[in-house]
Amino acid sequence: MNNYDSSNTPVNARYLAWNCLQRWGRGNVFAESLIDQAARQHKLSPADRALLQSILYGTLRQKSWLEEICYTLRPEHIEDELFSLLLTALCQLFVLNLAEYAVVNESVNMAPQRARGLVNGILRSALRNKEAILAQRETLPLHIRYSTPEWLVKRWVAEFGAEDTESTLRWNLSTPPLYARVNPLNPPPAIPREWEELTELPGWYLVKGGLPSDILMAGQIYITDPSTRHSVRLLDPKPGEKVLDACAAPGGKAIAIVGATQGQVKLLATDVQAHRLSPLRENLMRAGAKDVHVATQDWTRACPEEWLGSFDAILLDLPCSNSGVLQRRVDARWRIKPEELERLADLQLLITQQAAAALRPGGRLVYSTCSIDRAENQDNIARFLKKNPEFTLVEDHLSLPHREKSDGTYAALLQRQ
Repeated sequence: MNNYDSSNTPVNARYLAWNCLQRWGRGNVFAESLIDQAARQHKLSPADRALLQSILYGTLRQKSWLEEICYTLRPEHIEDELFSLLLTALCQLFVLNLAEYAVVNESVNMAPQRARGLVNGILRSALRNKEAILAQRETLPLHIRYSTPEWLVKRWVAEFGAEDTESTLRWNLSTPPLYARVNPLNPPPAIPREWEELTELPGWYLVKGGLPSDILMAGQIYITDPSTRHSVRLLDPKPGEKVLDACAAPGGKAIAIVGATQGQVKLLATDVQAHRLSPLRENLMRAGAKDVHVATQDWTRACPEEWLGSFDAILLDLPCSNSGVLQRRVDARWRIKPEELERLADLQLLITQQAAAALRPGGRLVYSTCSIDRAENQDNIARFLKKNPEFTLVEDHLSLPHREKSDGTYAALLQRQ
């Protein structure tokens, strides 16, 4: 598993978190996938899986700050594997507030014999200076305090201002809530008592406690974030209309379209990955769709001839940087690069251009991302309108996470003359 693996090292949640962090650091693997693999391979109990996830996600969320603590306590170079071990231990002590004795004892035992004194010394020094370390945090630059790439923080400050940026950064460090929306066509017989209804959003609930699998599998509720409602609200699908959901899997917005039209929509849901179509269709049918078709389509290519100019409304939920959902996708912040934003913006514009050919004259197109970056949103809309003067911008909506207490998203309604 790593250079320090031995038969004397217990393979528990703490050890696996350390191992997963090392594998994540080597690149090309999502944190969520590493947790799934480790849980399956070692047959972790739900409690151990939850601890593994808490440690790995907590370390990645707070990575820059935990590194700063480590550098402050030990300015000299620390080899990578020991450094990863220290980060997971500091996360348990400073972020998760787990039992100090257990964290220090197990972390020291996981280290190789030659390094145990070093690990013990750093962790005990951290505990002795805990109050000072926590107080110092408030004086650190935003990108270290909130563990977000410095270039991205500067970009947001220039776009949103310092106050909104700091509020968004703080929101991104918190644990994401889980929301459920009731299916209006097939509501559950009862809602769990511990769930909290969102008073300003009838039919939406903050999930607390368990998630009943029976009402989920029956299509009576759907797990989705309240921010997803904005794109469907702007699309405003009507019963009897022919609607294209061009990037549909896994189906959250398509299900909302079905609900908004009482199931009386002629829906075509497409996705570039063929293996996602079968569960997509099942989700839609459970939700109450009566006239739904699914198809594989790569929208970087020309619109198929049989679809040209044939849809009343099109929803484009585009691939993006995920900059609006860094609270939920904890390692995405470390994958975003300036050049990637440019590449994604060009890809989004290409997909929009190709899919727009399927819209009839007078039809509506909603451009949607889970990004809050202007290059992927407002700037791209301006680029599209410049190339396509027959379209006009009717309305758009940017959701900043801390303002709406939900995912950050953008949606724009365009109408073809």
